[in-house]
Amino acid sequence: MLGAGARIIPPLAWDVLLVAALGVATLPAVAAEPAAVAVSLGLLLPLIWRRRSPWTVFGAVAAAAFAQWLLGYQLPAEISLLVALYTVAAYTTRQRLLIACLVMEGGILLACQRWASEQHLLSTAVALSALAAAAASLGANTRALRERAAQLQRERDQQARLAVAEERSRITREMHDIVTHNLSVMVALADSAPYARSADTSSAALRQISETGRQALTDMRRSLHLLRTDEPEAQRHPLPGMAELEGLAEQMRRAGLPTRLEIRGDPTPVPVAAQLTVYRLVQEALTNTLKHTPRGTRAHIRIHCLTDTDTVTVDVTDDGPPRQKADAASGLGIRSMRDRVAAHGGTLRAGPLPSGGWQVAARLDLGREADVVV
Repeated sequence: MLGAGARIIPPLAWDVLLVAALGVATLPAVAAEPAAVAVSLGLLLPLIWRRRSPWTVFGAVAAAAFAQWLLGYQLPAEISLLVALYTVAAYTTRQRLLIACLVMEGGILLACQRWASEQHLLSTAVALSALAAAAASLGANTRALRERAAQLQRERDQQARLAVAEERSRITREMHDIVTHNLSVMVALADSAPYARSADTSSAALRQISETGRQALTDMRRSLHLLRTDEPEAQRHPLPGMAELEGLAEQMRRAGLPTRLEIRGDPTPVPVAAQLTVYRLVQEALTNTLKHTPRGTRAHIRIHCLTDTDTVTVDVTDDGPPRQKADAASGLGIRSMRDRVAAHGGTLRAGPLPSGGWQVAARLDLGREADVVV
């Protein structure tokens, strides 16, 4: 409750309370002398604005203290000098703090020369200097803590912005892969349906279009975290991995792209994030082949799981006619694949083959899996 109240009460109110408390503690001792009361008020009242103008307030308090010295008063309100010095240390630059300390030390020497006895001159000067040093050190520590807190807040904000940007990038990649692939398949099936030789073939194409559309909607909802964990669709359609590559190849065959899949090694130890990356790489490569090559083009998928070196290699080739590398690599698809592979510390090559056709080749480093977010 106290912490909440401290946040509600403005700093100016706290400073007014501080001046009131110091006044109650110091003014009764000099109430019989109007001049001493006036000087004491000159020492205390500027502290109300100490946070707004710490350097000006210190100058005003120092001037009042010099007037006190000239008048020959020893006033309890002198404690305001320590408060003003603390405020300079806490809210201004180190250069101004140094000047304030020199002014303070000069005032201490003047006060000791006037009021301290000769035998106690040195000890009094040392004691007062120690009090001034303690006030300055406390203020400097306060400033350091405040600057550190501000730095941590900036770093927190930066991390939050980076997290938001990464999440947006992830969603963009997922949406691109899901929408582009499924729409390409649906368009290919729709284009082939009018040329079906039988009603059964045409009906099968329409059913495949419907299933592809529903799968796309399910993938989109899951990627955007809109499905509840108890929804049956979320359980029937987990994140795709290497086990779903055969289904992907079959889907491409139905869309008119003859596709052969070859997996070497055991994919079971491959982490989920890497399996999703492999699936998306193959999906994007096949989608590009389906979009940019004529019917009759064939695709070949080769996956090699090297458990001894913690790597997975992906190679997707087609035998289509030559394509311009600049045109094919300029879209979001290639950039998305590069981002996915880079997240695993891997490498990607996407470009035409010397003998014709197109190749997408990637190598994933599973040793970086701990740094990857699905």
